[in-house]
Amino acid sequence: MNADAQRHGWLYWQVSDAIVLTERALRHIPRNPELLIFSTIQPVMFVLLFRYVFGGAIKLPPGVSYVNYLMAGVFVQTVAFGSFTTGVGMAQDLQTGLIDRFRSLPMSRAAVLLGRTLSDLVRNTFTVGVMLAVGLLVGFDPQGSGLEIAGAIGLLLLMSFAFSWVGATVGLAVRNVEAVQSAGFIWLFPLTFASSAFVPTTSMPAGLRAFANNQPITHIINAVRDWSLGVPVGSNGWLAALWCVGIVAVFVPLSVRLYRHAAST
Repeated sequence: MNADAQRHGWLYWQVSDAIVLTERALRHIPRNPELLIFSTIQPVMFVLLFRYVFGGAIKLPPGVSYVNYLMAGVFVQTVAFGSFTTGVGMAQDLQTGLIDRFRSLPMSRAAVLLGRTLSDLVRNTFTVGVMLAVGLLVGFDPQGSGLEIAGAIGLLLLMSFAFSWVGATVGLAVRNVEAVQSAGFIWLFPLTFASSAFVPTTSMPAGLRAFANNQPITHIINAVRDWSLGVPVGSNGWLAALWCVGIVAVFVPLSVRLYRHAAST
């Protein structure tokens, strides 16, 4: 291994180990299809509930279809809630002793985290595709150009990667599967519902509106919505990307530090 490492270099083995662990995590999906099915059913229920139950009671500017307004919020909420899987997976690996096994192998420690976050990125890509199909069935009409649609999808994937690192940090800090699920709801619910996901922020009280307008989920939703509908995105695009990059910059070293501590105790 040392000879191979010297021949190929440090970066080669970082990437190689990460790919192997990504494939390992993805192989769990066919063996546990319930996880993928139930993570897809919840956002489908949100689409149907808000589209056909609450949609008629929500005031929007003239000419704005509620289903077109709604879908960006559902896309972002689905990706955000997908970070639960990363946290739960890390906590489960700690509880079962798999992290100890990885620690005994001649492999990159960072690859364990990277493999988990990349596999969840692949899973979220599939889930967003399903949600797009459901949205089209209930009347969603994206009007953006191909480049704008690609920008919206790219931002969703960047958000998925960023929030997976938050989930990994929570999983490594809490280390209990049930507690990780509860902890995820505590920080995600205020961000997703106190945002522009389902209603315009102009309808909120002043203090709540100020919070909603200046938190990452709202910027990401607004950018995805504007790009998908062919509307000028303004500052939301670069602010959303900046939030995602900032989250990665903060939570990658934090999760690596927690992983090293967890693997050594």
